[in-house]
Amino acid sequence: MSGDHSPTPAPAGGHPPPRLPPLAVAPLAAYVAWLAARAAPSLGFDFRGRTLLALMLAGAAAAIGAAGVFEFRRARTTVNPLQPGRASALVTGGIYRHTRNPMYVAVATLLLAWALWLGNALAPLGTVLFVAWIDRLQIPPEERALETLFGAEFERYRSEVRRWL
Repeated sequence: MSGDHSPTPAPAGGHPPPRLPPLAVAPLAAYVAWLAARAAPSLGFDFRGRTLLALMLAGAAAAIGAAGVFEFRRARTTVNPLQPGRASALVTGGIYRHTRNPMYVAVATLLLAWALWLGNALAPLGTVLFVAWIDRLQIPPEERALETLFGAEFERYRSEVRRWL
């Protein structure tokens, strides 16, 4: 990654990527989950193995996220979601054969683990809000930048691999 932190210009006909990085959206979503759980304690739940399942989901999230970062580092391209126009390679190997956005899948999985940890039926609201934000505001500008940079290669990849899972 470059030391220059200037924003990526908007592609023609598109909007610039959000200025709020996904790793800032995630704690906000976690806070919403916590607030939702606190607001409706009567919707709390518990079951045997809930804590273990939450920890297993968190571990899966860490593995998925690490696999995504590993592939970006191996390709020597930027992992900065605020500057998708600086991508130097289209990463399609490893975990990217299964999802175009493993790092976002990892964060969503971690938020699900948090919701399970909180043990409240309203807690997944944070995950839903995170996914909606990323899917509607973050990913489209990233995909426009990749389409501009990699053209038909990206179009082929997009047609073969799902955005999420």
